[in-house]
Amino acid sequence: MDTARLYLAVAAGGFRRYATYRVATAAGVFTNTVFGLILVYTYLALWEERPHLGGYDQAQAVTYVWVGQALLSTLAIGGGGVEDELMERIRTGDIAIDLYRPADLQLWWLAADLGRAVFQLVGRGVVPFAFGVLVFPAAVPGDVGTWCAFLFAVLLAMVVGYGIRFLVALSAFWLLDGTGVVQMAWLVGFFCSGMLFPLNVFPGALGEVVRALPWSSLLQAPADVLLGEADPWGTYLFQAGWAVALLALGRLVQVVATRRVVVQGG
Repeated sequence: MDTARLYLAVAAGGFRRYATYRVATAAGVFTNTVFGLILVYTYLALWEERPHLGGYDQAQAVTYVWVGQALLSTLAIGGGGVEDELMERIRTGDIAIDLYRPADLQLWWLAADLGRAVFQLVGRGVVPFAFGVLVFPAAVPGDVGTWCAFLFAVLLAMVVGYGIRFLVALSAFWLLDGTGVVQMAWLVGFFCSGMLFPLNVFPGALGEVVRALPWSSLLQAPADVLLGEADPWGTYLFQAGWAVALLALGRLVQVVATRRVVVQGG
């Protein structure tokens, strides 16, 4: 029970920390709304030429755009999660302090990232989504059950996203500068999560491969649950499988790193 309270306190601290950046949050809301508008008009033109592309009608495609803008910062698909701070602490040697804490390193940063993600969803994601579905014709479910199913899929997406970014952060144990790894992770994340285009529009083997990768758990999976295009329980199983696999791999890499690698700067 004490351990659970500890990680809840860490998550609450992560929420409060990001809540203090009010100007940055307002700027982020504006940015997400502008990019959403650009993508919406692009999608509208594309779906005008290719109705029901990827199995979506035009209203579903519009909704997909605004779900993506709501989850972009929430899931740190383009960066901005706790991995930046964690990599800096590894580089400077301050990670030694984290390792001496009476708490698990992986779970500590997971709790902090979940707190950050919940704030970004509420503070930066709700307004662009609400604006988009009010201004444009959208396919928004009217039943509470679908929204609850969607939010649970988003929660699992947060864990999967953290699992990917925790592995990226741990690369700093071996690299003097992890900037290249971070940038590669951003590029792969944007392409394979469906942030640029829904993964169900990708043809043939390429589409099958990207839908099987963990990044599809971030945006495509929750969006399909919201749009009624996926079975929630099958989606949860897929996301949970990747979450467990990534966290297990992260734990293995953490053990190897902390036992065999000299902390830079320490």
